[in-house]
Amino acid sequence: MATKEDILEQIVEEYLVHKGYFVQHNIKFLPRKDHPDFVLNQDSNHSDIDVIGFHPRLEGDEKVIVVSCKSWQSGFNPRSEISAIESGKIRRGRQAWQAFRELTVPKWSEGFRRAVYEATASERFTYLTAVARLSGDRSAWETYEPFQTALGGNPLRIITFREMVQEIQAKLTTTLASTEVGRMLQMFLAADMKVKDD
Repeated sequence: MATKEDILEQIVEEYLVHKGYFVQHNIKFLPRKDHPDFVLNQDSNHSDIDVIGFHPRLEGDEKVIVVSCKSWQSGFNPRSEISAIESGKIRRGRQAWQAFRELTVPKWSEGFRRAVYEATASERFTYLTAVARLSGDRSAWETYEPFQTALGGNPLRIITFREMVQEIQAKLTTTLASTEVGRMLQMFLAADMKVKDD
């Protein structure tokens, strides 16, 4: 049986497709083996880029969108996550930085940027952290200097499930959508179950 992406990843895909992006899922990356800090037993398991979107008609940072999905039911608090990373806390059964290795460990950051370039031929991109629910100030995450350095100066943004669904629903018509998620959202609209603004 084929593995289905996380529902948040499916919403990300639908959101990007509606904006004109071509989408790829689960692009693997590693630090390079000749990196001076490479440690065989720590750095040999691939990490994945959840979603990459490529827009053939855009230029600059918006041409490529790189998405890390965090579908944590408890929500996403930027200041709390940064504090956990800085202080080496355990979160969700592992060290907090491990959920964000491309943002926190230079050898992984380099491997991540290389994987984006190999997939898109672009060094410029926008990095999205897609979350189920946001609690707290998104700007703490989006302006955190170590993350910006890790991304080679590329912009970093947070986007929520609600924000994506609202934007998708605003663009849906009665023409049958081309994806399961699009059709599901059309059914919500038909049943007058639109996601409303807070």
